[in-house]
Amino acid sequence: MTMNDEQLLRYSRHIMLPEIDIEGQEKLLAAKVLIIGLGGLGSPVSLYLAASGVGSLTLADFDEVDLSNLQRQIVHTTDSLGEPKPESAKRFLHSINPEIEIRTVNNRMTIEKLDEEIERADIVVDCTDNFEVRYAINDACLKAKTILVSGAAVRMEGQLMVIDPTTPDMPCYRCLYQDAGETELNCATTGIAAPVVGAIGTLQALETLKLIVGIGESLAGYLLTFDAKYMDWRKLKLPKNPHCVACSS
Repeated sequence: MTMNDEQLLRYSRHIMLPEIDIEGQEKLLAAKVLIIGLGGLGSPVSLYLAASGVGSLTLADFDEVDLSNLQRQIVHTTDSLGEPKPESAKRFLHSINPEIEIRTVNNRMTIEKLDEEIERADIVVDCTDNFEVRYAINDACLKAKTILVSGAAVRMEGQLMVIDPTTPDMPCYRCLYQDAGETELNCATTGIAAPVVGAIGTLQALETLKLIVGIGESLAGYLLTFDAKYMDWRKLKLPKNPHCVACSS
């Protein structure tokens, strides 16, 4: 893809970086990213990927915008109340960058539909808040050998990891949480400090950008945790579980 003068100006601050340059920006423009969940995490992910010039975004969420969402879900506005989240987000993202392609999935996805959407994507970004859904996304990405950028946040804590099925002996989401039935937490029941999802979601967008362009090292094989109360970041080596039901042979 050859960029026109307007694109060269729009993405000039990326192009100035030797790590990105014109070649990296062209990779972004050619990339296809699936974002599942358009809430607190999906908002900054979608905003930064759209602004960065990721050429094709698929936005998936079955929920509608509620007043309680607006405390942290910054891709939606008061005018969006009652609207499907993907449609609300699409309108806002196109106001930032009208050149990119945006597809929406407004319904709860079946396993077959999830598989289909993941097959279309270069990278999947999991911005959901439900363990069972995360397990399904993890398993589908393993099957398709599609890289997954997974984030989570609740109360004043967050975490981030990258699952890379294209690299041998890398751990997956089930290696970290084998059976989380009794530890289910979400913002609706426990609360969330608004900037915490902003911090984690922004880093999800950054990891996605790095993976597309090929910058540095990803978080694959590690778990990054954040405790906002004490501003404590920790990067932990995550071992592969040899008995994992999803990724072990």
